[in-house]
Amino acid sequence: MLGICRGRRKFLAASLTLLFVPAITWIYLFAGSFEDGKPVSLSPIESQPHSPRYTATSQRERESLEVRMREVEEENRALRKQLSMVQNRGLSHRRGNHSKTYSMEEGTGDSENLRAGIVAGNSSECGQQPAVEKCEAIHVAIVCAGYNASRDVVTLVKSVLFHRRNPLHFHLIADAIAKQILATLFQTWMVPAVRIDFYDADELKSEVSWIPNKHYSGIYGLMKLVLTKTLPANLERVIVLDTDITFATDIAELWAVFHKFKGQQVLGLVENQSDWYLGNLWKNHRPWPALGRGYNTGVILLLLDKLRKMKWEQMWRLTAERELMSMLSTSLADQDIFNAVIKQNPFLVYQLPCFWNVQLSDHTRSEQCYRDVSDLKVIHWNSPKKLRVKNKHVEFFRNLYLTFLEYDGNLLRRELFGCPSEADVNSENLQKQLSELDEDDLCYEFRRERFTVHRTHLYFLHYEYEPAPDNTDVTLVAQLSMDRLQMLEAICKHWEGPISLALYLSDAEAQQFLRYAQGSEVLMSRHNVGYHIVYKEGQFYPVNLLRNVAMKHISTPYMFLSDIDFLPMYGLYEYLRKSVVQLDLANTKKALIVPAFETLRYRLSFPKSKAELLSMLDMGTLFTFRYHVWTKGHAPTNFAKWRTATTPYRVEWEADFEPYVVVRQDCPEYDRRFVGFGWNKVAHIMELDAQEYEFTVLPNAYMIHMPHAPSFDITKFRSNKQYRICLKTLKEEFQQDMSRRYGFAALKYLTAENNS
Repeated sequence: MLGICRGRRKFLAASLTLLFVPAITWIYLFAGSFEDGKPVSLSPIESQPHSPRYTATSQRERESLEVRMREVEEENRALRKQLSMVQNRGLSHRRGNHSKTYSMEEGTGDSENLRAGIVAGNSSECGQQPAVEKCEAIHVAIVCAGYNASRDVVTLVKSVLFHRRNPLHFHLIADAIAKQILATLFQTWMVPAVRIDFYDADELKSEVSWIPNKHYSGIYGLMKLVLTKTLPANLERVIVLDTDITFATDIAELWAVFHKFKGQQVLGLVENQSDWYLGNLWKNHRPWPALGRGYNTGVILLLLDKLRKMKWEQMWRLTAERELMSMLSTSLADQDIFNAVIKQNPFLVYQLPCFWNVQLSDHTRSEQCYRDVSDLKVIHWNSPKKLRVKNKHVEFFRNLYLTFLEYDGNLLRRELFGCPSEADVNSENLQKQLSELDEDDLCYEFRRERFTVHRTHLYFLHYEYEPAPDNTDVTLVAQLSMDRLQMLEAICKHWEGPISLALYLSDAEAQQFLRYAQGSEVLMSRHNVGYHIVYKEGQFYPVNLLRNVAMKHISTPYMFLSDIDFLPMYGLYEYLRKSVVQLDLANTKKALIVPAFETLRYRLSFPKSKAELLSMLDMGTLFTFRYHVWTKGHAPTNFAKWRTATTPYRVEWEADFEPYVVVRQDCPEYDRRFVGFGWNKVAHIMELDAQEYEFTVLPNAYMIHMPHAPSFDITKFRSNKQYRICLKTLKEEFQQDMSRRYGFAALKYLTAENNS
């Protein structure tokens, strides 16, 4: 609406100017052509030097009038052209969404501290700005390193995807951690018309490691300086963003600003919105040199092709070397060096309007930038305090950020209609598999879940693991949803070794988990726990997919396949490490069984030894797991023998056997067709038996199941007849697949099933 009003005002002003300026000019000229009440002829024939009316003064006046007439003619032509553009823009506004391209708002480019040359170069032009073509790819570069930055960049990407109408090409300069996390995330996100390229940040360290830097971003905060060298040589322009940015508009509007660059302008930047570079924040504050307030590098427009021609690499290096002789180190990483270069070469910068980088730093003056929240386009959380920064309007900004933080990323998988997209092999295979399913099949939803690609964020929290030198380490593997979150602290107290957890959460629940974990001293003190978020999609709990995700991302040679409802005995971690050596698990196909028990009491004095457990078993405080509802599940463990056993003993597979086992890292995955409740572990143990694993019960190990409310999936199993029918169908299909894969040896599973 504001844009339409501005267009009407410009149209009216141009119309009036076109009408009145020529009229006034000709009246002035006509009046000036009379001398003593008689007309003065401007004809060169009548104005001979020998004419008695000719004087030196009249000659100068005539020449002055001719020059003025030519200027008026030029102004008229410019005004007509301008008026035509305003009319065209008005038509474009009236067409609204029928237009295939859209024009962008103009930047102001003004600053009290700018040199005259920059002000002139950045002044707003009257006329239609070049539009961004509908299917033009927009290139965005982001430096991202570590676990926290990988989490932050997701919110930035969500805000960009939410508003975008163009294909996007992200260039991610990432360390090994961020690459692993983000490569998996984007691969499983499967957003159409989005391309991701990674560049090894660790290889770039040598380019900037010579620069001492005090900024909390560390060495990665300097890597924007080397983008001309890092990004492809054929890439001409790119938008560079910090990870703590949130977009409130279509990024194509910012991309369109490239068309406003003139002459040698190669950097698009917003003025710094604090007094940092003015040097008056505290006594003896000595910032790097900058032009006025300087510029903030959270949002940068880079004309890469021109920067390369200008020898940008040499330019910034020489400047940095010179300034470091007196400054000794940077305080604001790359921003200090960018500003020092601009101070010496002000013609390089095109000043972006302040709303393209509203900075929420500790000493910000950003509220002077906007009159209304509708003016805001990019929010920059450039304080180490992030969301806790003190600002007059921080609540509004925080709510905007939280909107994208908790927004369901699956909703951003929308097609850009009319734009050809690159062939995605994974997406094509998925569509082919889904097309082969019968939608009229009553078990269609069960079958479809097997092929559903769930968006996955690995290592949601910081993770550190040092491999054990003796190569005997064991990782506890489990999966959970939000209703089992309270088990995490107890498990961490019982198991000191590495843990790999897959959490099935929505975007909003993932943030609740983050706040819970960050508020827990127990969880924050443990860095060897890998939390992998698998985002919710579909109507079933993908239990075996979750187990596979947790299994796939362990760093140890062995793993203990557990469930989140179980507490391992104290000292089980060290006991298992000794057992894998004693039973030569490295060179044999064994599955070591940890006997499972349960209590019906929410408050339990956990047994500290096998003798104490047997006493509680005799008193009825503990029971063998599921003895009263599903005896077959653990009966082959032979609890009677376990009571007196002092050495490991072998047991045979039986139908419906589902013990908790310790296996090598290379054991087969769980079968994804089983979702929700029923047969998910049974099928896996059957697969181990088919691959000739030997089941060995550990005599001095145990785990106890803690009580909880029934899960939603077991409730569906009990109440929904069709659920049970589909589960039976999936069991039969699994057994048929086993027969095809393992031949005659798999016949015993069919026989055992029929006899059970």
